[in-house]
Amino acid sequence: MPTIVVEVMPKPELLDPAGKATAGAIAKSSSTFSGVRIGKRFELTVDGEVTDAVLAEAQKLAEEFLSNQVIEDVVTVKVA
Repeated sequence: MPTIVVEVMPKPELLDPAGKATAGAIAKSSSTFSGVRIGKRFELTVDGEVTDAVLAEAQKLAEEFLSNQVIEDVVTVKVA
């Protein structure tokens, strides 16, 4: 069965306390990475073929239920 992956990230202008805490922990072990932002990933299993209509429905679902549009952006909606 196909899977649609939805990725949601906090809006760039907002603070990301979890990302900041993780970046602080990583900085103790590595100087390679200068920042971390933490988002969410959803995997939607589809019964049947993934059509443009199904992707549009997933996009709408992502914007209405999987993200908080005040503080988050839906970054991707794609077939895995």
